[in-house]
Amino acid sequence: MEEKILKLFRKNEDGYLSGEEISDKLGVSRSAVWKHIEKLRGLGYEFDAVPHLGYRIRKKPDKLYAFELEAILKNHVIGKRVLYYDTISSTNTTAYDLAKKGFKEGTTIIAEGQSKGRGRLAREWSSPKQKGIYLSIILRPNLLPYQAPKITLITAVSICEAIRGYCGAEVLIKWPNDILLNNKKVAGILTEMEAEQDSINFLILGIGINVNTRISELPKGASSISEEAGDNILRIELLKVILETFEQNYATFKREGFSPFRHRWKNLSATLGRRVRATCMHRKIEGEAVDIDSDGALKIRLDTGFHEKVVAGDVMLLR
Repeated sequence: MEEKILKLFRKNEDGYLSGEEISDKLGVSRSAVWKHIEKLRGLGYEFDAVPHLGYRIRKKPDKLYAFELEAILKNHVIGKRVLYYDTISSTNTTAYDLAKKGFKEGTTIIAEGQSKGRGRLAREWSSPKQKGIYLSIILRPNLLPYQAPKITLITAVSICEAIRGYCGAEVLIKWPNDILLNNKKVAGILTEMEAEQDSINFLILGIGINVNTRISELPKGASSISEEAGDNILRIELLKVILETFEQNYATFKREGFSPFRHRWKNLSATLGRRVRATCMHRKIEGEAVDIDSDGALKIRLDTGFHEKVVAGDVMLLR
């Protein structure tokens, strides 16, 4: 009922709705309307209530409620079903469990905060409540397991394109899964999957973005979009743009493969042309990052002049 009331206000954003109007349109008593308005107040909505005019929403809460996101999202698959949590251990863990139960591709799990947020290589992802965007998406791509890293790369492109388009912040990609702003990490991607030898059963795409987080709440070397760009960001609006951008790019990827994204990734790279140290399989490789290949692997030119290809690993930018 609260969602139905909010839909009425969305259709009448500039004016008031009387308790009688809401009562008539929804077929409930005026006292029931008042009770539901009070429930919405409990969710963080602020109302003006004026005699003879009725109610008007003065302020919406800075929350990523599923019903608010679904009302503005134009997607057909990604985010078509959203599960919202106030606090959760890890959106990836929950998404993984739901995927095993057969939840459809595009199902999106969102949390205001995570108690055990995870990054790559078992690192912790700091997830202060109501400051960032923490979500996981269930995907069921028709790919061989070795092709899964391409999903990370097109996701990185999607996040960068969305943030740049929404607020103009010139974010860049550090191979393979970090998003940087002013050389500081503001977002990360964690992909996990269940696969057979020749097929992927499902893939969990985890995204963590420091949106309005204070630097004091983040680990060394990390920052947030608002700290670097100087603006307080409407998280739900940014999330909408990210999900819509990713759906478009994911559909293109399924039709045309990685080729359309290779050039776009290179244009957004904070890695290429830099001296790097890559750690992979307990081995360190140092040199200049010069390219990514058609599979998304990083090519490094060693000081000897030879080239090494890094398929998976951890990369440090040296200069």
